[in-house]
This record gives sequence, structure tokens and C-alpha cells, in this order.
Amino acid sequence: MIKRKIIAVLLLLTWVSNAQDVNKQEVKNEVIRILDSINKAKLPDTKSGVSGEEHWYDRISLRGYAQIRYNGLFSTNDKVSCEQCDKSWGTTSTAPDAKANNGLFIRRARLVFSGQVHPNVFFYFQPDFASSPSTGIQNFVQIRDLYFDLSFDKKKEYRVRVGQSKIPYGFENMQSSSQRLALDRNDAMNSAILNERDLGLFFYWAPAEIRKRFEMLVKDGFKGSGDYGVFAFGVYNGQIANKLDGNRDLNVVARVTYPFVIGSQIIEPGIQAYTGKWAFTGEISPGVKVNDPQYVKDQRVGATFVLYPRPFGIQAEYNVGTGPRYNTLTNTVDETDLNGGYVLMSYKLDFKKQHLYPFAKFQYYDGGKKYEKDARSYVVRDYEIGIEWQPIKAFELTAEYVIADRTFEDSALPINRQQGNLLRLQAQFNF
Repeated sequence: MIKRKIIAVLLLLTWVSNAQDVNKQEVKNEVIRILDSINKAKLPDTKSGVSGEEHWYDRISLRGYAQIRYNGLFSTNDKVSCEQCDKSWGTTSTAPDAKANNGLFIRRARLVFSGQVHPNVFFYFQPDFASSPSTGIQNFVQIRDLYFDLSFDKKKEYRVRVGQSKIPYGFENMQSSSQRLALDRNDAMNSAILNERDLGLFFYWAPAEIRKRFEMLVKDGFKGSGDYGVFAFGVYNGQIANKLDGNRDLNVVARVTYPFVIGSQIIEPGIQAYTGKWAFTGEISPGVKVNDPQYVKDQRVGATFVLYPRPFGIQAEYNVGTGPRYNTLTNTVDETDLNGGYVLMSYKLDFKKQHLYPFAKFQYYDGGKKYEKDARSYVVRDYEIGIEWQPIKAFELTAEYVIADRTFEDSALPINRQQGNLLRLQAQFNF
């Protein structure tokens, strides 16, 4: 129809150019009438297709964040390090004159694809473009999360999560790195699950009202952990994310937590536990003995208390358990007791749309780290004092001064206690 009208206009103009005695005003009016009719013609809906049907991919959203760090200011001891925390902090080299890796470092570069692709199916995919699988090699792409939530009711209060996701153990472990105040998670709780994730099957339950509260505690800047249910129960490989299972023993985990409103405050206590068997798959050095490397006891129980910063906040966790740990006297890896936790105090200051979060943290851990060399033995006593500044939603700047006392020993470093201080900086961009 539109093509016919355009042709008619062209013919009309051609006729006009050849006719000398035609009334010009009549011709002008006819051209305007035809053009108006073309403009009013209904065009196809280019946004959702000709039929206007909504597709599953229309429901997918994209967001992300990136963190750039510098750990090279005022360092008093280059050999103070934390392998699980930040590979650009310090060094674990055995060389007597080894220098730290304290250069500019991309700590995280993540994209999050998510969406309710069906009334009963939620999809979540998060790759990280700044993974560091080994020392000196940076910025590899690796899957952090890939899971589907299958809900059984309209309010989505009951759901099952299938795939690679965070293991529901510990508040700070659940808390996104984009929300956390301290630059790194504490050793005591985070030593349970490296990168907090594994492949598994989990059941989550939370009333719709509490799910909205979990969302609000993140959205409104109160540093929440996100929605991992009031009650969680599940099974997982027990071998950390992006790694094949080392035995056929599934770990079992359970967690209960609830954010209570008391006046103007919100308090969230919680308890969690897991049990399973750890399998060594290459972490043990030649000559180091392990009684049964495929089935080492690995179990813990932990307690959580959170007073959200409205405006003063307290966050504390502690766990005890049994796990593998290097024995410097016998050059073996033994099943030993472990314990540790942390306390973080913070304050939320609002200046129009800007936010300031001064904070202080103390952490302690006495135990092993199963996923490090020889189930490296640790005794950690660290103090952290810092401040996070959010001038706009898209940008955050954190400065953190660390007073560290860290003993970490394996077959290459059987006697190794390092003490030192440094200032750490991080710029975070949210999009």
C-alpha cells in the first residue's frame, strides 16, 4: 500500500512538471494529503517483531562490575600474602630476596546475565574475565555461576537450584564481592569453600515478604548477603567450582537465617553446617604423606550475627570443625580440629546521594586450607581499618590499611611466620 502511494506521488510530480496550465495550489494540496496518509500508515512493531509476541530472550538482563586494585603502598614486608585473597598481594616465593607482586591488578571483571525465562524458571549466568589460574597468568575467562532456579508456587517461595552456584555456608561467603566492605573475605569461613562455589542441587525456602527484605538490604546500600533463603539444604561435589569431583562422596550442607525488624534496626542471626570428604587431586608435594588422600574428613558448623548499618553495623561469624592440615613436625597431612572467625564494625554515612562506610575488622583462623599446597597450615591474626566511598552508583573507591600477622606453612616453607603492614586501594565500577 505504501509503495503504491509513493509511486502515485512520483507520477503526480512528473505530470505536474509537464503540465503548464494546472493550478499549482491544487497540486500542492493533493501532495500534502498523500504524504499525510503515508505518515499515518501503521508500521510493523520492530521492537518485539511483527506479531508482537514476547520471546524468552526479551526477559534476559545484563549487568556487571569490575575491580582494579593496587597493593603497593607503604608495605613493610613483601612476604606477607594471602593466596586465597589476592594474587597481587605479597609473595609465597621461597627465595630470600623475593619481591611482592604489588602492581596494578584486575581483581574481578564480571558480567551477569539473568532473567525469569519462564514463570517457574529463573536463569543466572556469571562469567569472570579476570580469573588467575596460576601465579603470573591473569585475565582468563572462567564460569563463576551457572544455575537455574525451578520454583513450585506463584510467589516463588519454594525453589530448587540446579547448577554451579554459591554454597549456602556463611554470610560473608554469600555476600557479593561488589557489596562487601573489606577487600577480601575472612580466612576462617572462606577456607571452607574456595571461591564459595561448587556444582550442586539446593532447596531454598523463604516467605515472599522476607525475599523482598533480602533484596532491599542489598538495593538500599545496607550490604546484605542477597537472597539465599531462610532455609537452605543441598548436596554438592565438595571439590570446588570448575573442577572435576575427586571422589564419589557428595557433601551435604544446611543453613538457617532470618532478618528480624526491631524498631529501626534489622538483625539477622544464622547457623550453618556441612559435612563431607575432601579428595586431594594434585595439591600434595612429593614426600608428603596422607593417610587416605581421596577421603579426608571435612566438616564444619558456623554461627552468624549481623546488625545491619542503620547507621551503625556489626557483622560477626565463627566456625569450628575438622579438616586436613599440614603437620610441620611429621611432614604429613592430618585430620585436625580448626576454628576461627571475624568481627566487622561499620557505619553508614549519607550525604545526599553519596555514601561513606568507615569500617574496622579483626579476623582469626587456626587451621588448614585443603585446596592450597599440602593443605597449608595457617594461624592468622589480622586487623583491617578502612573506608568505602560511593560518590555515584557506578563508582566506588575503597582504602584499607592492613596490620597482618600470618603464619602459613607447607613442605617448602615449614617455618614461616610473616608480619607486616600495607595500604590497599580498590576502584570498583558498577554497570
